[in-house]
Amino acid sequence: MADRVFASISLLLIIIYGYIAFYIIKAPFQYDPLGPESWPQILSIVSGFCALYLLIKPDNISLDISKSIFLRLVIVTILLFGYSFAYEALGFIFATVLFCGLFSRLLGANSLNSIYFGLALGILGYILCALILELNLPAGPLENFLGQFYG
Repeated sequence: MADRVFASISLLLIIIYGYIAFYIIKAPFQYDPLGPESWPQILSIVSGFCALYLLIKPDNISLDISKSIFLRLVIVTILLFGYSFAYEALGFIFATVLFCGLFSRLLGANSLNSIYFGLALGILGYILCALILELNLPAGPLENFLGQFYG
C-alpha cells in the first residue's frame, strides 16, 4: 500500500515537473547536442514510467525502519538540503568535500578516511566536470585560484 501512495504522489510531482520540462523551460540557444531542455524531459519520461510501474505492480515486502535508520535518513536529507544551499556560496569543491566527508562519516568511515574521500570527490569531481567536460560549476572562494587553469 505504501508503494502505491508513494507512486501516486511521485506521479503527481512528475506530471508537474514534466509540464515545466516540456512547456516552460526554453533555452535561447543550444550549446549541447541534446540541449538544456532535453535532460529534464528525459528525466520526466523515465521517472513517469517508474512511478507507473510502482502503481501497477507494487512491492509486497514490508518496510520496517528502525529509529537509528530513520534518524540517518533524516540526517542525510538535512545534509542534502545543506549541500544545495552551500553549493553556490562555497563552490563545488568545498560543498562537495563537506557533504561527502560528512556522508561517509555517517556511513561508518573513520574521520581520516572521510576527509580523504571528501577531498578526492571534491577535487576529482571538479576536474572531471569543469575542466574535462567544460561544465559551469561554481568555484566559490577558489574562483581566482581556479580561474588560472581554465581561463
